[in-house]
This record gives sequence, structure tokens and C-alpha cells, in this order.
Amino acid sequence: MREARDFELGETTYYVVLVCSGIVWQGFYLGAIGVIFAGSSLLCAVIIATLHPVTEILAVIFYKEKFTAEKGVCLVLSLWGFVSYFYGELENEKEKSDQPQTLDEAEIPQAISVTTSP
Repeated sequence: MREARDFELGETTYYVVLVCSGIVWQGFYLGAIGVIFAGSSLLCAVIIATLHPVTEILAVIFYKEKFTAEKGVCLVLSLWGFVSYFYGELENEKEKSDQPQTLDEAEIPQAISVTTSP
């Protein structure tokens, strides 16, 4: 409670920020679970890795922080990973569409033979 009292914008504002932060984090995790369900866990990790430098850029814009070399390297590497992931996915789709469609033995239904006894 001391932290809320020491908050310079007031105790009520502290609790509003705390509740809103909790709601935003719940939405983030729900969205991450949705991406894993609809896409893949790798895609979810790529999106999260891309959002990290975005928050750094927003902090530079809104909070007037310094844009250091570490933030720049983080931005470049995460965007490189993001683009590499989608390029790989596009190449996989292209390879799948170029291959002729064949049925595997597992996909061919086995005929049920009925034996009759004499």
C-alpha cells in the first residue's frame, strides 16, 4: 500500500493503472494462445520477439527515452527473424504446390474382406 501512496499521480490512478495493466496482459496471453491454436507455437514466438523492439520504439516516442545501439540491434535482429520465418513459410508452400499429389499407403483405405465359412 505504501507504493500506491507514493505514486506521484495519486493512489486511485495507481490502482487504475494496475487493473488496466492486468487486463492488457490477459488479452496478450489470450491472443498468444489463439495464435498457437490457429497457427503454431513458432509463429507465436516470432510475433512476441517482434513485439519486443516495437515496445522499445514506442518507449522512445512516448517516454522520450534514448534510442541506444542495443535497441537498434534488437530491432534489426527481430525483424530479420520475422521476415526469415515468413519467407521460409512461403517457400514451403511453393514446394508443396509444385509437387504432384500422391496418396500414401496410410491414406488409402484398406478393403475389409469378409470371409464366409463353408
